[in-house]
Amino acid sequence: RKLFSQLGPGRLWVSEAWEMLLLAARHRSWQLRLQIAPFGLIVGREAVLRSGLCGEAGTGVRLRFGPSPTGFLHLGGLRTALYNYIFAKKHGGSFVLRIEDTDQSRLVPGAAESIENVLEWAGIPPDESPQRGGPYGPYKQSERLDLYLKATETLVMKNAAYYCFCSPQRLEILKKEALRMRQTPKYDNRCRHLTLKQIEERLAQGCPHVIRFRMEEGAQPFEDLVYGVNRLEPASVEGDPVIIKADGFPTYHLANVVDDHHMKISHVLRGTEWLTSTSKHLLMYRAFGWDPPAFAHLPLLLNKDGSKLSKRQGNLLIQNLSQNGFLPEALLDIVTNSGSGFSGNRLGRILEELVSEFDVTKITTHSALLDLDKLPEFNRIHLRQRVEDVSSRQQLVTELQALVAKAFGDELIDGEALCTDYVERVLLHRKGHITRLQDLVSPAYSYLWIRPVVLRQQMLNLSTEGEKICSVVVRLLQTWPNDSVTPAELNSELRALQAQFTGTKYSVMMKFLRLVLSGQQQGPSVAEMMLSLGPKEVCQRLQRVIIN
Repeated sequence: RKLFSQLGPGRLWVSEAWEMLLLAARHRSWQLRLQIAPFGLIVGREAVLRSGLCGEAGTGVRLRFGPSPTGFLHLGGLRTALYNYIFAKKHGGSFVLRIEDTDQSRLVPGAAESIENVLEWAGIPPDESPQRGGPYGPYKQSERLDLYLKATETLVMKNAAYYCFCSPQRLEILKKEALRMRQTPKYDNRCRHLTLKQIEERLAQGCPHVIRFRMEEGAQPFEDLVYGVNRLEPASVEGDPVIIKADGFPTYHLANVVDDHHMKISHVLRGTEWLTSTSKHLLMYRAFGWDPPAFAHLPLLLNKDGSKLSKRQGNLLIQNLSQNGFLPEALLDIVTNSGSGFSGNRLGRILEELVSEFDVTKITTHSALLDLDKLPEFNRIHLRQRVEDVSSRQQLVTELQALVAKAFGDELIDGEALCTDYVERVLLHRKGHITRLQDLVSPAYSYLWIRPVVLRQQMLNLSTEGEKICSVVVRLLQTWPNDSVTPAELNSELRALQAQFTGTKYSVMMKFLRLVLSGQQQGPSVAEMMLSLGPKEVCQRLQRVIIN
């Protein structure tokens, strides 16, 4: 107290700083870093972070992802959910999914259910959600209206909120006049001054109305875990905000404050677009008499040209990316590599590594640029990792069998192409060469599933020793000791065979074998083709040439 009293007038909001220290004393794990600055006292971000890690008594760290189901989840939303999930799991906490569906006019059917399904698919399932339930439900804001109305009644009784009967027409006139004067449009707080009698009369007449929060000057500075100290005075730049709309639904400002309190959220990680609204939300916390959570605002995720991501960009929708064969691990990897929050960025990190390497204090304020042209490479790396993992590989085998059956149907090689051992062989030999599982059913890889039709004249155009070439290679394959032969070893054996042919060069022999095995003139090396097909299938294709 003595220190604060010596700081002098205008140096510090003393009562606010004292309240922060009292709050700090409740948590033994707080380690405060105090600094006297020209505009007052700063509580360091380390202290704010440590404070929240305790959470309220018995609740621990709790974070929430609150999407609006006005569209399907895209990469920007997945990134926000991921950072919340990582933070929660890093500190042994809970990750909550709360559907913020208060804007009833813009709801997209099926979007809410799809969002939760996408999180499950991505490997970051919520601990509490509309589908899973939990101790602080319901988890859809449209099902929590009574809670918001009771909270609003409390604010009205405290004279911290009031009824507003201004018509949309009047508000539009205010907006146009402000724009004409080149000013920022804002509500003029006219209904603040209505008497209790005027309010009762208009309510009795059934006049349409909203409820507004009474913003007063004196907003507290707050420490954002990413952007540092912030102090905005919303009352000086905007009018009193609506907290209950005419349809009885709350606005985001009220609903998120009420829900975060009742769901005991300890940390709020959200997009930087909400940073300027945080002072407003803190005024509401103070009006209710509630302790606020810690805040961390994530810098924007932008397209590589610097433009904003949009729900209308179909190539960003998670369900589209999934249908196109992109793996969840690749999506999580690329959005984290596009930004910050880790000791370093590298391709190929899995979720467990993201959790262990995450550090919220390493998130910078620079916008993250998303380069989707790099996504295939991310996917190639994670697809290879899945193939190398035995349990994951079996799931890939099943998925590839379904893709092959759908793509080629009756053309398949006597049904043997769907054999589990054969499909697994293909995956093991083509890992690292394909970016998506769907690549293996593209025309370039059709030879793996259907036997090519090659005309005799096509073969003669390459070599008149075709029958001899096939016979020699068949004998070679029949002496293979096992399946551990590498492409380099097989290439060496094939090159040694060329000495038996006086009229056919090695390069021509390779072109001939490629044509017979695949019906194509380009593609993987002949050795890689043979290893993927396996000795049995290769021999059958070569013997067919000999017979015919």
